Amino acid sequence: MIAKMNKLSFLIYHKEYEEFLEKLRELGVVHVEMRQNAEMDANLQAFMQKRSAYQTLLKNMSLSAASYEGPEVELHTEGSAEQVLEKYEDLQERIQALTLQIPVVDKEIDAMEIWGEFDWSVIQKLQSNGWHVQFYACPDKSFDDAWIDEYNALIVNRKGGQCYFVTVNPTVVELEAEQIRLPQHRLSELNQEKQQLQDALQAANAELDKYCIGHMPVVKQALLDLESSIDLMKVEQLGGERMAEGSIILMDGWVPADNETEVRSMLESSGVYYEMRPAEKEDNAPIKLKNNWFSRSFELLTKMYGMPDYGEFDPTPLLAPFYALFFGMCVGDAGYGLLLVLLGLYLKKKLSGSMAGLMNLLITLGVATTIVGALFNTFFGFTLTNFNLPGWMQSLIITGDWEGTTYNKTMVIALLVGMFHICFAMTVKAIGSTVRYGFKNSLSEWGWWLLIGGSVVVATLTYLGVIDMEISKMALIGIGAVSAVGIYLLNNIRRNVFVNVGAGLWDTYNMATGLMGDLLSYLRLYALGLAGGMLGGVFNDLGMQLRDSMSGFLFGIPGWICFALIFVAGHSLNIALSCLSGYVHSIRLTFVEYFKNSGYDGKGMAYNPFSKNKNND
Repeated sequence: MIAKMNKLSFLIYHKEYEEFLEKLRELGVVHVEMRQNAEMDANLQAFMQKRSAYQTLLKNMSLSAASYEGPEVELHTEGSAEQVLEKYEDLQERIQALTLQIPVVDKEIDAMEIWGEFDWSVIQKLQSNGWHVQFYACPDKSFDDAWIDEYNALIVNRKGGQCYFVTVNPTVVELEAEQIRLPQHRLSELNQEKQQLQDALQAANAELDKYCIGHMPVVKQALLDLESSIDLMKVEQLGGERMAEGSIILMDGWVPADNETEVRSMLESSGVYYEMRPAEKEDNAPIKLKNNWFSRSFELLTKMYGMPDYGEFDPTPLLAPFYALFFGMCVGDAGYGLLLVLLGLYLKKKLSGSMAGLMNLLITLGVATTIVGALFNTFFGFTLTNFNLPGWMQSLIITGDWEGTTYNKTMVIALLVGMFHICFAMTVKAIGSTVRYGFKNSLSEWGWWLLIGGSVVVATLTYLGVIDMEISKMALIGIGAVSAVGIYLLNNIRRNVFVNVGAGLWDTYNMATGLMGDLLSYLRLYALGLAGGMLGGVFNDLGMQLRDSMSGFLFGIPGWICFALIFVAGHSLNIALSCLSGYVHSIRLTFVEYFKNSGYDGKGMAYNPFSKNKNND
């Protein structure tokens, strides 16, 4: 649900402004409204640029720290972020310099490997005694055997269709071949230099990783302090409107109704003039979500799409059970669900803050996957009905085709779930429109709700044999007639009836073309669950075939080892793919099919109190 808000306006004497802002920030519950036409000064812009630099530094340090493998590192809290940034850049420059040197040495090694290991001092002695040693390369077919006697040519290597040779003569000779200039180092020296560079690079990377782990707290604290300063400067420059030649400052803000008492107490003790009243739908108040333990885990999804308006419903409690169901149907394996639950419980103990809260979502999705997977007859790719389960468990498992058809039951269930989800969204849209705009201005929404929902109910009752075909036809005609009044004639009671008819026809076109596509989207729930189950079964069959083929070798132990490797690797890949597809498609069904049919816009403003207690999670 959406927490109730109070609109707050107050006047502050300019000499008491800074002191008052500190009290307001210490209180930490007032959302200060920023003026749209205000401008930031150069000092605030500089602070924001510095914040961006610190955020980038912290992100890079986190990546380096994640790759560290070594003993525990002592954490530092003293020092400045500027010093950390300077040291970090020095280490990065050293790493970059070493990284650039290695390809140069590699190039020299490649050039020398063709000629092999030799001592350059011998070449220099020959040259000092008047003998010129020259290195050449030419295509094999271009080498002239006469050069061997005429110029003392000696073939050193043949590689890639090229002939590499040297000549030793009292004078410099000119041959129809490419003269090669080699680095003045022995091959062994170059290999040693490369090894030294690689060792130095590895040590520099390890030093950087260790440094990042040890000094990340400094950057985090500096970023917190900087955020606090930026918030204060923003409120000072953008939150207040100076009046009476700057002697009085007018500020507007929002306070959750639950915090009204403490805010009033602070304002009265400060001696400022203020007015506070309950927020109205038209005020565009900031949104603070307030849900129970189950729905709170799904608030992340609502925030990803956008917060509701103050006059709307909070969609979180309504989307939460559907999202969990969709995810469970996409993954569709009870064993995978149990792993997600165990992973969530383990990480929840290791992590803190918002990440620990995210693990509650993972646990909830794991429970849903376990239940749905068990009902859909899959456990780590195995068919549950093949096990010796109690009769009552066997009766709960959904298998086979829908009675009287050739359609798989899970496919039909996916379509039924989609149909219910769309009808539910249309119900939410009709109720929400009535609450916001009144019943007379929501007749079109109720007309569509009656047409779609009523038709589904009549068709269901007819299929179940509750009503016969004649009654069904009469009911559908009556539903269609009543719905048409709201859809085509009264969709906007302030407009001309002919305009309403045209708008109704346009809505009919959009509904006819979009509704079927929306419904068919839910078939992916069946398809993704089926694909994951089949892929898991393939890994199981492959592992068991390999196990059986090695059953007579060393008591079958190697076969079981191979089965375990294939089982772990295959199902690890499958669970990753299944969870990814479950997350993405469940998001799509929520953001597109549900929000579109429920009329949810998500254009509200999130509640962001002016407070010292900011975090960077």
